[in-house]
Amino acid sequence: MAGHSKWANIKHRKGAQDIRRGKIFTKLIKEIITAARIGGGDIDSNPRLRSAVMAAKNENMPKDNWERAIKKGTGDLEGINYEESTYEGYGPGGAAIFVDVLTDNKNRAVSEIRHAMTKHGGNMGENGCVAYMFDKKGYLVVEKSAAEEDALMEVALEAGAEDVREDGSNFEVISAPEDFEAVKEAIDAASIPTIAAEVTMLPQTMATLDGDTALKMIKLIDALEDCDDVQKVYTNADIPDDLEID
Repeated sequence: MAGHSKWANIKHRKGAQDIRRGKIFTKLIKEIITAARIGGGDIDSNPRLRSAVMAAKNENMPKDNWERAIKKGTGDLEGINYEESTYEGYGPGGAAIFVDVLTDNKNRAVSEIRHAMTKHGGNMGENGCVAYMFDKKGYLVVEKSAAEEDALMEVALEAGAEDVREDGSNFEVISAPEDFEAVKEAIDAASIPTIAAEVTMLPQTMATLDGDTALKMIKLIDALEDCDDVQKVYTNADIPDDLEID
């Protein structure tokens, strides 16, 4: 669930076999519970919950699972209250790292994050040390083979997207967070498939990494994503498209 364009592309190339579905379900359920607790259990009137359920559906989570998570969030079923927090720091090559956390134990969360950072060549920073390098945006990725650029641009911009740009073999559609759902619905209605669709933190500038440094960054992000309390990891690391990943 790392969140930025280059990283999303790398993870997509690595393939679904590298993703443990159980962990993804756990993270999604935490988000659904939290969204329902904060904004109520009505999907139509709670944008955060609607996005979380959409993500769960995209991962083929059974309906019973996400409906039960909503009831835990609203208090209709017994559940855990998760606290939101963020942690920031730097990875190999000085690339920025921004981590979203949902946890019932902040001490455990920060300990696991610090351990992952230290083990894989990163270091924790103070709050605010890298957050200013990112903008919160709606983000969708469409493979070039799936759509004509002019057609995609017309649909996306008409629905409120800010930009459609090329990134290697893909098109990226960028929007304000509040316009994300409208843009996605328009692209879906045009029968244009997406390989990524989320509200994320996009870096303003990229830190180019190569060779061993890039591989170390990938291992660090994997380690952070493996932490149970980590929801998403954002980085401005620019990973080469031709990097060989074991």
